[in-house]
Amino acid sequence: MRISEIQDEIIKLKKETNTVILAHSYQAREILEIADFTGDSYKLSVDAKSAEADNLIFCGVHFMAETAKILSPQKRVFLANRRAGCPMAEQMSAEMIKKLRDKEPDRAVVAYINTTAQLKSVCDVCVTSSSAVKIVKAMDSKRILFIPDCNLGAFVKKQVPDKDIMLLDGGCPAHSSITVEEAECARKAYPDALLLVHPECRPEVSAMADYVGSTSGIMSFAKNSDSREFIIGTENSIAEHLQYECPDKIFHPMSKNLVCADMKLTTLPDVYSTIKGMDDGSAFEIKMSGELIESAGRCINEMIRLGG
Repeated sequence: MRISEIQDEIIKLKKETNTVILAHSYQAREILEIADFTGDSYKLSVDAKSAEADNLIFCGVHFMAETAKILSPQKRVFLANRRAGCPMAEQMSAEMIKKLRDKEPDRAVVAYINTTAQLKSVCDVCVTSSSAVKIVKAMDSKRILFIPDCNLGAFVKKQVPDKDIMLLDGGCPAHSSITVEEAECARKAYPDALLLVHPECRPEVSAMADYVGSTSGIMSFAKNSDSREFIIGTENSIAEHLQYECPDKIFHPMSKNLVCADMKLTTLPDVYSTIKGMDDGSAFEIKMSGELIESAGRCINEMIRLGG
């Protein structure tokens, strides 16, 4: 089948099965084209809750599908590729954070949404890269433990200097691998381009940028800017998507290493197989206990309340 034929069949099956497809911005173009909702983690978490459908298919990674299930427990939630995980989401355990909370019970725990449901269940509030600063500012607590990404945490700490923010050693392997030397190399290669960087990058890399923000923030900045040329310091698919949406501008990936291997696992045939297999047991359905949904849900609902 051709790509367009698979897309047409998926669109037909969506209507027949009352299914909504949510796709993260890092997904391939052909997947974004058949999705009902696209965007970053925060936007998709809100979209999952408001979507009027019996079935949700998530094109992203496991923690995102978990979040959709937590927010919509009455819906069936499927992950298009069951192997799509997130290294950062599994860096810290609930037991580890419980021990830290016991030592400092007055310190509120802020969890980046890139965490497992188990870890969310022992935290006070979730954040995304687009909402982290706003939510931390809005919290009553003056003492905070920010997990797991120390780079995003350092960005928040700089923006909210009046709060005592404790960080741990964790983060996105792809974003944190980018060095100052790579950023300088990109600057030298494209001297007329603005450098737009995700806060999951190291602080010294973010310090070199003309703009630091979430995936959605980077895309919005580039679209609305009067500048014509940009270096994109986040997952390389964003440079590609921006080139489609802004053909009169030029977009350069900051590094060939800025690739999320887990996001790349999901293919259009995966989405097709999932929507075809929802009722015969072959699709990967997210199943969680009511207790876990409730405990992790408090953390996510607080994110929506403070970040809305």
